[in-house]
Amino acid sequence: MTPTETPADVPDSCAHLREALRGAASALKENGPPFALAGTYALWAFGAPEPSHDVDLVVAESDVAGAEATLADAGFAIEHPPEDWLFKARTGDTVVDVLHRINGERVEPATLDRAEQRDVLAIAMPVLPPTMVVIQKLRSLNEHHCDFAKLLPVVRAVRERLDWERIRAQTTDNDYAVAFLVLADRLGLTG
Repeated sequence: MTPTETPADVPDSCAHLREALRGAASALKENGPPFALAGTYALWAFGAPEPSHDVDLVVAESDVAGAEATLADAGFAIEHPPEDWLFKARTGDTVVDVLHRINGERVEPATLDRAEQRDVLAIAMPVLPPTMVVIQKLRSLNEHHCDFAKLLPVVRAVRERLDWERIRAQTTDNDYAVAFLVLADRLGLTG
């Protein structure tokens, strides 16, 4: 399974996520505001295993209302969960999380400017670079959310694209991230 496969090539377990991703990305690409593919689907666009849980997009915090309107006009049901750092765009049982804060920090237009254009599901779209996504994932680790087993396959798949010095520098204040990096070092992923 690669980011350029079409929905007809996809196992049923991921087809609904891919269709939601295609629909949301197409709507935002055509009508704005600026966005980027994030999370494990961003890593998938660079060769990591395909996620099976949800799709993550990011928009600048100042563009949330515009993103909600665009996705609602495209047929998505907009939901506001108690977490104040995202909204959800639902199509059927499939959810696209649209984040406007990551690890407690506002998503700014400059974050989106660092996205790389990639062909994902036959749509050219901005995708957050792997180093940025891995930093975000490592900074989110805590005593209640610390599943290295989910991180290892995606990091292994994109390891040659990662700026390990930058990752270490930007996660040094998180002991769980440091522990993951020790494991990654010992497994030979960082060198």
